[in-house]
Amino acid sequence: MEEDAADPEVALAIAYAPAPKRAALAAMWRLDARLAAIVRATTEPLLGQMRLVWWRDALRDLAAKPVSGEPLLVQLAALDSAGIVTTAQLACVADGWVELLEPMPLDRDALNRYASARGGGIFDAASQALGADAPDWLLASGEGWALADFGLHCSDPETARRALALADEKLTAIGNVRVPRQLRPLGMLAHLAARDVATRGPRRQGSPARMWRMLRHRLTGR
Repeated sequence: MEEDAADPEVALAIAYAPAPKRAALAAMWRLDARLAAIVRATTEPLLGQMRLVWWRDALRDLAAKPVSGEPLLVQLAALDSAGIVTTAQLACVADGWVELLEPMPLDRDALNRYASARGGGIFDAASQALGADAPDWLLASGEGWALADFGLHCSDPETARRALALADEKLTAIGNVRVPRQLRPLGMLAHLAARDVATRGPRRQGSPARMWRMLRHRLTGR
């Protein structure tokens, strides 16, 4: 992902959300992309951790302290003030990315912490922005989405194997659920992640089959 641009399939899922909700969702995934870029560029884990902790603390304090100089924080603060999303809730996403700066291979506990904080955190906040409480199956699906995304890009074979196996477990939660219409942008991402975990191959983003899978979910909730 580019630092300030969402994954193209994330962008398409956001485009399927109601128009008033899209700016909030886009800001959340821009935050996720910004944190991903920090991890990707880190050569000294301690420095990367310090940068991620700065973002975490800034998000936690955003409701109480004025912000300046960082456009993304200004945008997130406005969403918080409008009651659309709580930035303190998004702070945990940074904690998730911190887990990936630990020495490889990562064990199951570390992967679970990463998945819960990043994937569960962003799906929970996105559900709030969409006007719904996040059910347990959706939080598990968010965790599976984050694990699949990491596992398919991880250069350490053992960590990648563990991440994808755990993603497979988490993504079973959405298998038999008819996702409510307002949460279908998130359901799209979960179903694409399940498809990626099943194939374990390179993602052909934008392929007709993947676009059809997203459209089918938008129409049916499955």
